[in-house]
Amino acid sequence: MRIWIMITLILGLAACAENSPILATPETIAAVSYRDEGPSKLTLITVVNNETGAGGHSALMINGPQRIIFDPAGSFRTESVPERGDVLYGITPQVFQVYRSTHARATHHVVTQEIEVSAAQAQMAYQLATSNGAVFGGFCANSTSKMLSRIPGFEQINITMSPIKLQNQVEKIPGVKTEKYYEDDEGTIRNAVETL
Repeated sequence: MRIWIMITLILGLAACAENSPILATPETIAAVSYRDEGPSKLTLITVVNNETGAGGHSALMINGPQRIIFDPAGSFRTESVPERGDVLYGITPQVFQVYRSTHARATHHVVTQEIEVSAAQAQMAYQLATSNGAVFGGFCANSTSKMLSRIPGFEQINITMSPIKLQNQVEKIPGVKTEKYYEDDEGTIRNAVETL
């Protein structure tokens, strides 16, 4: 019995190693630092299946000290966008469009829910995102909802595993601006990043 427990633990650790975070250097991150000149904002990003309405992914764009995307267990990868522990840096409008275009395709669309926040709220979201570390697959909505619920003014957000349940909660926040983005292609990152 002990041998089987040891084998299970070793296999579990091996699986964790496969999910090890990508760690861009501070210098690389500083080189692409970008902040939108507008107000501080949080933008929930939800990838939704066009046929079933099920949620495929949750992420959070934060316009705070700089604009980043907390992309827990995300698959967006390109050399021009540094990543450290599931946080994407250098999120200019062009990079955000590529991110959105990568996820929108014939089978899925992307819902963005933008909320203006105070500089202090954005700073806290930024700190929570950059200190969170990499997230295991399937826990994108869980980690995003957990993070939001820790920000003053967002305590009403219940922690959930469902991207759609999180989206529905955010929709009830006063002043939220919701947009749906559709594309009719295969949604591969290779096509999307050609514009970068």
